[in-house]
Amino acid sequence: MDLETKIALIKEFAEEIVTEKELRELLETNTHPVAYDGFEPSGIAPIHFGLLRATNLKTMLKIGVRFKLYLADYFAFINNKVGGDLENIKTVGKYFIEVWKACGIDTNKVEIIWASEIMDGIDYWDKVLRIARELTLSRTRRAVTIMGRSAGEKLSMAQLLYPSMQVADIFHMNVDICQLGMDQRRANMLARDVAEKLGWKKPIAIHHHILLGLQGPQKRATKEGTIIASKMSKSQPKTCIYMHDDFETIKKKIDGAYCPPKQEIYNPLLEYCKYLIFREKKEMTIERPQKYGGNITFGSYEELREAYIKGQLHPQDLKNAVAIQLNELIAPCREYFEKNKVAKELYEKVKSFVITR
Repeated sequence: MDLETKIALIKEFAEEIVTEKELRELLETNTHPVAYDGFEPSGIAPIHFGLLRATNLKTMLKIGVRFKLYLADYFAFINNKVGGDLENIKTVGKYFIEVWKACGIDTNKVEIIWASEIMDGIDYWDKVLRIARELTLSRTRRAVTIMGRSAGEKLSMAQLLYPSMQVADIFHMNVDICQLGMDQRRANMLARDVAEKLGWKKPIAIHHHILLGLQGPQKRATKEGTIIASKMSKSQPKTCIYMHDDFETIKKKIDGAYCPPKQEIYNPLLEYCKYLIFREKKEMTIERPQKYGGNITFGSYEELREAYIKGQLHPQDLKNAVAIQLNELIAPCREYFEKNKVAKELYEKVKSFVITR
């Protein structure tokens, strides 16, 4: 695969590349660079985990990237996820692996790493301390947004270590590319700054879009604050679509979703069309009664978007179609968990856990 094709495939999902020049140089000189994405095992998998990130991963594998999937169990422990019960957190991590398999990820082609495995050694903690020495307390507090917290929240000392630990992961795993969501941008920028100061390899950051929750925008003082507050969260069932939801559940949630007419910005339903449906399908059909114009098929997101913002497509018709399309995309995961005994048992265990923010 030639360089321009690789760059084009990455740009299909990348909202930001820091920097494209460095990425080009890397891909020109390294046929199989190493990338990673990290996950706190913290609850039932939502569609941004099972659909969006799985599709991104498949793209990276397609262009020859060696990928590391990082299960951040101790980070979830620090962040008091799943009640801060480390054994339950590890169970969620095992469940996450089954979700990846259900979404078509060949786990033999990726390296799955647990935080608890790489933290067992002086080399890791040496990196954490060297990184922490380069960071001020104020910058560390600003970076806690990477774990879904705000700088003004009451934080434990362990949580203040979180940013330095996440940066240490990047260097300890010797990755070339950090391929995470825009909500993790601060950690990746810290890593790039620290790399210059300590003379370490500077990672390239490829940030993907953060899907909105069904509730729509939750305004905050900054754009970043609005993005983080508005994102789909597995801890908010009414505003989140999970990889196990049946059609009736999906339809009910989407019927109540924020979907202002003629508006694209902060419209979660259009986002799901752009970042999920049209990445998997070449066209999307909207079924409508004949008196409202009859069925209409769009061959691209741009066509759908234009019709919607011109008022040629009613929000309820869009909702009906998105519910049908998402149900089709999620169905293979549901079926996998119904047929696979190990996966089903893990899912049942995770459902029984108390999910904490």
